[in-house]
Amino acid sequence: MSGTLFVVATPIGNLEDITLRALRVLKEVALVAAEDTRRTGNLLRHYDIHTPLLSLHEHNEGARTPKLIHRLKQGDSVALVTDAGTPGISDPGAQLVAAVRSAGLRVEPVPGPSAVITAISAAGVRSDGFGFAGFAPIKSKARKKWFERLISQSRDHAVVFFEAPHRLQRTLQELSLLVNRPIFVARELTKLHEELVAGTPAELIRLFNQPIGEFTLIIPPVLVEPADSTAITDSQIHDCFGQIADSGLARSKRDSARAVAEQLNLSTKRVYDALERVKLGELKKEPDRRG
Repeated sequence: MSGTLFVVATPIGNLEDITLRALRVLKEVALVAAEDTRRTGNLLRHYDIHTPLLSLHEHNEGARTPKLIHRLKQGDSVALVTDAGTPGISDPGAQLVAAVRSAGLRVEPVPGPSAVITAISAAGVRSDGFGFAGFAPIKSKARKKWFERLISQSRDHAVVFFEAPHRLQRTLQELSLLVNRPIFVARELTKLHEELVAGTPAELIRLFNQPIGEFTLIIPPVLVEPADSTAITDSQIHDCFGQIADSGLARSKRDSARAVAEQLNLSTKRVYDALERVKLGELKKEPDRRG
């Protein structure tokens, strides 16, 4: 009888965040395939588990996969784990799982912690579903397209992605040119220095001026208020435009108008029309100095 590949979620920080089922599986399998055997070894020792470990990471997953499939065919069950959270979610494992399934062998998920779900649950985001984008590309051209697509998607639903501490400032700078509504940043989830804060990208740049730890970012959707957009006055639009223009985030009047439209869920035409009406109203109030 063939063995089973168990895809086991492990804690993202706090070692108590592991299920009883996960502990049982880690004890019973013949082998644990781990992204980092040292990190997983600490987890196993904490719970007095002595199952043998085999490294399986992005650089050796292809080479290890046939050997693991052979073990499974011989009747040995294997647990797949990554450094933290659920394997295959921006972590190694998808290649092995796909190969095991293609070989007609059993794959059984053992659910548990995920930084994505944990962050969303604590952020209080109102959204009909969400999208997960992994890590932003490194190269500038690819990043620009990636962020533009991300912001476009976020108008309909929340989007979640990860970022490394040494690139967080760059990411927030890029976001500040594209979105002016509050976003959420979760740092070091379930760990001693856990933080979950909300703010515009410009505010978060100042807050995380020396970022340390692992970051999960959430861009909430643009909420459509039940009230008619006509309830927003020209004066409110004008004030919002002034705040964005004064902040220095927008490079032009056009960028400021787009930011106002996004914040207030209006069309840019509505914003321009309101600004023009306010301008005409102020001109009419000025005294006639001719004569």
